[in-house]
Amino acid sequence: MRQVGLEASEVSSILRTIHRMSDITDKKQEQDVAMEGGEATAGVVAEQTIIAQSEEEAQEEEEDDEEEDLDKEKIKILPQATSEDGTSASFQIANEDHTLGNVLRYIIMKNPDVEFCGYSIPHPSEDFLNIRIQTYGDITAVDALKKGLQDMMDMCDVVEEKFTQKIREM
Repeated sequence: MRQVGLEASEVSSILRTIHRMSDITDKKQEQDVAMEGGEATAGVVAEQTIIAQSEEEAQEEEEDDEEEDLDKEKIKILPQATSEDGTSASFQIANEDHTLGNVLRYIIMKNPDVEFCGYSIPHPSEDFLNIRIQTYGDITAVDALKKGLQDMMDMCDVVEEKFTQKIREM
């Protein structure tokens, strides 16, 4: 199988952003529970959040080096389902499910150069996501995937910023 020309850091960054958003939501829920139970004051919660964020950043830096080795095999192009001119291709993304698949399909379909984009999970016991992209011919399927991933990353950054801003206002 041929690998897609995505930088390992691009894929890592997208996945870290998604996981970071999930962690922020979990922390907010924990804070809400603590505040309802009268177990913590706002100052203690803020201090705990700052400490947790610092620890997370240090841990993320350590994981970045490990992830770069793993991400080389993260996205593969399926040669048997790829056109000669590159306008249609199927990709296999490891260790992902409907969470990424549906969002990525939606964002790629927003691209006016894309004719079709769909995804499937081959079997519930397999940890793969297959995504098929067909373009009108102005761009390649690989370029459409790269643009979709970049657009998703940008959208996650905006959502994270707004979410963090609202939490700080509380």
